[in-house]
Amino acid sequence: MMKATYYPGCSLEGVARDYADSIKCVCALMDVELQEIPDWNCCGATAAHSINRRASIELPRRNLRLARTLGNPDMLVPCPLCFNRLKTAVHDLELRNPCSEPPQGLEFPKIWDLAAFFATDEKLEKIASRVQKRLEGLSVVSYYGCMASRPPYITGAPDYENPLSLDKIVKTLGATPIDWPYKTDCCGASLIVSMPGAGLKMVEKLLDMARRFGAEAVVVSCQMCQGNLDMYQDRIEADTGKHYGLPIIYFTELIGLAWRLAEAGGWLSRHFIDPVPLLLRKGLMAGRG
Repeated sequence: MMKATYYPGCSLEGVARDYADSIKCVCALMDVELQEIPDWNCCGATAAHSINRRASIELPRRNLRLARTLGNPDMLVPCPLCFNRLKTAVHDLELRNPCSEPPQGLEFPKIWDLAAFFATDEKLEKIASRVQKRLEGLSVVSYYGCMASRPPYITGAPDYENPLSLDKIVKTLGATPIDWPYKTDCCGASLIVSMPGAGLKMVEKLLDMARRFGAEAVVVSCQMCQGNLDMYQDRIEADTGKHYGLPIIYFTELIGLAWRLAEAGGWLSRHFIDPVPLLLRKGLMAGRG
């Protein structure tokens, strides 16, 4: 059993409980014990760095100090925005202490974007070993969003323009990953609230391109991206006369589906665009769990 420090972030405690539940279930079956950071706080998300730079660094840094008390070498972060803010705090600290070895007491665990962690060779082998129903016949686009890989001097991502972690997971499960040009374009994030006209246009562009490339669903690892693409399809359809009906599925839910987990139906049932009819047509799901 591998022990890993876990930082869920705020939205997984609320609107993204389906993602949180699927993560915990899948990790347990992969012998990864998630140890949640005690008394963690919000990372600052999109607001802090635009209001107060010091707060934007100190908020995630507090989480890092608390993570250090658990003593695990790895820290898993499912939210790409939280991942980016935590990595930014480490980068800021390294700039302030430009030495080859961090000063004693400043060592932090390795911070993993959750999808990248699952896409390592070892974890892909474990995923493949538990597959009960290969997801053959399901064609999807993997949508990474803009925060897990960029900027590369913060994230350390070598493939920041063409990430492949989700595509590798999708392929391991037997589904068909479609290469498309918008995999790292922004979904608008919180603009959907402050500037809904601009935010909806950004979502519409992504949905148009996914359909153009023949996607039957979109696989994501970010709850903000999932929310924007899932919640606003009906509104965009009403405004434009277009039709999408594109399920937006977390990669951990897709793993649960291929593993034939009874819980997977419950996770998927919480989505605005119901994935179950598509999965039933494809013969990939027996019914709601």
